[in-house]
Amino acid sequence: MRIVSVVGTRPQLIKAAALSPVLRRHHDEILVDTGQHWDEVMAGAFFRELGLPKPDHTLGVGGGAHGEQTARMLERLEPILVSERPDAVLVYGDTNSTLVGALAAAKLGIPVAHVEAGLRSFDRRMPEELNRVMADHLSTWLFAPTPAAVENLAAEGIRDGVWLVGDLMQDLAARIAAEVRDPSALAAIAGVVDVPLAPGGYAFATVHRAENRDPDAMRSWSSLLAAVAATRPVVLALHPGTAAALEGAGIHLSHGVHVLAPQGYRTTLTLQLHAAAVLTDSGGVQREAAWLRTPCLILRDLTEWVEAVAESEGRMVVVGLDETLVLRELARLADPREAPALAAERARTLDLAPAGAAEAISAKLAGDPG
Repeated sequence: MRIVSVVGTRPQLIKAAALSPVLRRHHDEILVDTGQHWDEVMAGAFFRELGLPKPDHTLGVGGGAHGEQTARMLERLEPILVSERPDAVLVYGDTNSTLVGALAAAKLGIPVAHVEAGLRSFDRRMPEELNRVMADHLSTWLFAPTPAAVENLAAEGIRDGVWLVGDLMQDLAARIAAEVRDPSALAAIAGVVDVPLAPGGYAFATVHRAENRDPDAMRSWSSLLAAVAATRPVVLALHPGTAAALEGAGIHLSHGVHVLAPQGYRTTLTLQLHAAAVLTDSGGVQREAAWLRTPCLILRDLTEWVEAVAESEGRMVVVGLDETLVLRELARLADPREAPALAAERARTLDLAPAGAAEAISAKLAGDPG
């Protein structure tokens, strides 16, 4: 089968790194990078680190408002699909690149395959929710990562073409986990962040979603991180868009919050595994923290990864931007006196198995009815 795969953001590159090698053993894949994460820090380094092939087509769209960005992608992707004449277009996740890939293909009568189909936060204020719902309703193959995702699709009347395949990101995390278990991996990060790092001695944070770039939200989570930093250093991997929003609003982070640029995949996994706890609004980081068994406080009111929370034995908690709740849960899950030993034990016993999602997706695309 001739497949055009559309990527554009760091999480999509992670998923493609797990799936693309398997696809290319059985199919003819053409890789299109929209450029939604357009700079070297956000995406360029990921291609090299994860061993992804050079994109066959790069749209170079960059940033901008949702409508502007989506329009530019559609304008540039459609002629590529006409020229390449694929049998299917494969899209990942819930970004503007996802929506554009699905919409452009559907308008041309090309079947769509959606990886991570069926996830729902049930919050239509989130652009990601709109993107994933529309992509699902345009897709022929719907590759669901969880049973809840399958149930969500059924509730919307979508039953044909739905396959429960597991989580691609788990496949890649399992491949890399052995490389980050040793605490000495933290030493390699020493030149990146301006604070000594020891297992269990810091909290790791990421904040990037649109709802958390509102000035009121930024004031809330910056105050929240300052309160956490009073108990231990906070290492914040800061999205360039969030950094620009903070600057535009005149909001300054506490001296105890140590900012670094978004890091490569191995460095990010290392920082999560050896942290006392993770604070994040990222869906991908939530899942990685769950697999690593690192306590995770979700800086959102809702999450689409409901099973990860339910199966975490209390290690994952949806806290929103409630500072009091964050401090209470952090004290429960990662008391500074106990966190170093807990982090060391977590790393020592880490044994993450792959989900087998890449093989399942490739087989279903090839027509395996099993």
